[in-house]
Amino acid sequence: MDLLRTPELRFDGLLDWPYAPRYLDLDGLRLHFVDEGPRDAPATVLCLHGQPTWSYLYRRMLPVFLQAGLRVVAPDFFGFGRSDKPVDDAWYTFNRHRDTALRVIEALDLQNILLVVQDWGGLIGLTLPMAMPERFTRLLVMNTGLGTGTVTEGFRQWRAYANTQPDLAVGKLIRRGTPHLTDAEVAAYDAPFPDVRHKAGVRRFPNLVPDHDDAPGAAISREALDFWKHRWTGQSFMAIGMQDPVLGPPAMRGLHAAIRGCPPPMEVADAGHFVQEWGAPVAAAALQHFELA
Repeated sequence: MDLLRTPELRFDGLLDWPYAPRYLDLDGLRLHFVDEGPRDAPATVLCLHGQPTWSYLYRRMLPVFLQAGLRVVAPDFFGFGRSDKPVDDAWYTFNRHRDTALRVIEALDLQNILLVVQDWGGLIGLTLPMAMPERFTRLLVMNTGLGTGTVTEGFRQWRAYANTQPDLAVGKLIRRGTPHLTDAEVAAYDAPFPDVRHKAGVRRFPNLVPDHDDAPGAAISREALDFWKHRWTGQSFMAIGMQDPVLGPPAMRGLHAAIRGCPPPMEVADAGHFVQEWGAPVAAAALQHFELA
């Protein structure tokens, strides 16, 4: 397999990111993850990022979780962050990403998981608890959805745009909806991608969203929808970035109705799609709700 590994020098001195890199070997590919806090913590926070970000997206939330005495694990999907990046776009599939997430949980033997998801972190992450319900006790969900086979016109427009950008300017895209980012933070989002060959995962994710009933991932996402409606017994907390044009209030209200026992959402008025960039008060409110603060 032809794969790339972003040089470590590109991650030197990242703003507000003091966490030591850790790695798992999965079938010869190196997957990066952050693992901080005590192993005997009252809960383990599993933070899953989306496209085109990486675990750096959680830098405003991690300190809140760690100050509460929790363990925090934040992996990078293959193709993103410090994880290896196969060059072939076709290598990236819904099921492969999902299998990777399940294997990370098993390899690290994560228990009493507070699942934190947004964007693709949710499309993948929300399908995980039904496979190992004994490991999950809490959910913090931000702008995302389940890929049950139906997509909105707004998403179709985003996908069409993304497909015209094989060398997507990652940091610039994130700043578009997150104007308070500094140049150093924009550079940190660009760090994993020295050139276009490193961006196969970035290109591929929009085209993996299940957009018809028989699309890969659609059936398992429908199973997950049933799980959240009828079988989820844990605690939940939702935060909505109200300025998100694609996965904003209408989409999140629909998801909220599908999560059994989810209380009224926290509305983050100024937040766009990348809610984590307004994440410190979201993390604090969630921990208070979960009585983990």
